[in-house]
This record gives sequence, C-alpha cells and structure tokens, in this order.
Amino acid sequence: MSLSDPDEKIVQNRLRPKDAATLILVRRESGPPRVLMGKRHANMVFQPNKFVFPGGRIDPGDQRIKVEVDLKPHVLEKLTNGSTISRARGLALAAVRETFEETGILLGERNQKLPRTRARAWQRFFAHGILPRLDVFELIGRAITPPNRTRRFDARFFMADASAIAHTLETVENDELLEPCWLTLEEARALDLMSVTRRMLDEVEARVSDGPDSSRPVPFFRFVRGQPGLAFL
Repeated sequence: MSLSDPDEKIVQNRLRPKDAATLILVRRESGPPRVLMGKRHANMVFQPNKFVFPGGRIDPGDQRIKVEVDLKPHVLEKLTNGSTISRARGLALAAVRETFEETGILLGERNQKLPRTRARAWQRFFAHGILPRLDVFELIGRAITPPNRTRRFDARFFMADASAIAHTLETVENDELLEPCWLTLEEARALDLMSVTRRMLDEVEARVSDGPDSSRPVPFFRFVRGQPGLAFL
C-alpha cells in the first residue's frame, strides 16, 4: 500500500495523538497531601479500570472561552512549545471543563460577567456563576501515548491547589470516572495506575515538598523512533 493510498491516510489520522489535558488537584488542608482521582469505567476503550486524574480531549469550544485572569507567564511559555497561545489556554480550560464534567468540581471564582458560548458543557458550568481563572495552574508534565494503541493522546498535566475550588456539585452523572475520591500519595500509588500516572505523582510530591518553583523543568514523555524518550520543557 502506498503512502498516497486513501486508506493508509485514514489509518495515519486515526493514530495521530489528540490534544488532551489532565488536572491534578492537591488538597493540603491538614495531614499529608491528597490528590483527586477516580476509576475509569470497565467499558472504556482506553485504559479501562485504571485509576486516573480527571481529564480528557480538548473541545473546539474550550479555545473560545474568554477569561479575565490568564495563565502565569512561565506556564504559558511552556505550553506554547509547539502550540499556539489560543491552544495553550484552551488546554487549561479543557482541564477545568473535564474536571467539572467528571467530578462536579468548578474551579475559578464567582463573577457576574460570564462569557456567552454555544458549548453545552460550558453553558452548564457558567450556570453556577463561576468564571475560571487560569493563574491557579502549574504545568507539571506532558506525555504522548505510545504508538500502536487504540487511542493516542498528547496530554498536558496541570496541577492546582484545592483552594481554587469555587463550588462542588452534590451529585454528578458521567460515563467515564467512577467515585472520585481524595487519596494520599501512598494510597494512590497502591492502586492500578498507568506508568505516566505514577510519574506525575512523583512530580506532585516533589513540588509539594520543595514549594513553588517556576524554574523547575517539566518532564515530557514520548516515543522517538519507537523508543521511549524523556525531554524537559
């Protein structure tokens, strides 16, 4: 089959990683830090039954949402490595939206001036009078799913303190994440996790222990010529 064959192009497009965003919320009120995680449904095509942080693919509407408080300059700089500013902000907002859809948690602050949008998920979000603010995010990792998988994602991992939560819904219905709960890092590591999830737990632990450091390098996990590689943003 030649590279110009339409069927070959379709296969290539299917394997192209989709931009995605994940949010790691950290609660540090008392005792050891806890992170918000949930178990993926058994019927999911990608990584069923694994424990993960809230997250998912970026939607077109994520890039159209206007916010008043932007990403920190060092976060925006790292996110725009190979991406546009609009896409970078959209990734952060995708993390906010996915967290809301999967856990009922709204990040941001109350605001009477809310954007107009045709995206239904964002309409439901704004119905609670909350506007996201992006300065609460740190970028702590990026990872591209290995080749030859049924689903491939180019995922950016954001971290935010639980103090950024403006509101939490009492009940949430979703078909992806089961029973979101707050776990210590030790409890999380005892679960069925993907390897990249374990690496992100290490990043969380280091950042919680060392405190805020905008110069800390951001690990970027990807495959180069079929071999696993690690770079830093």
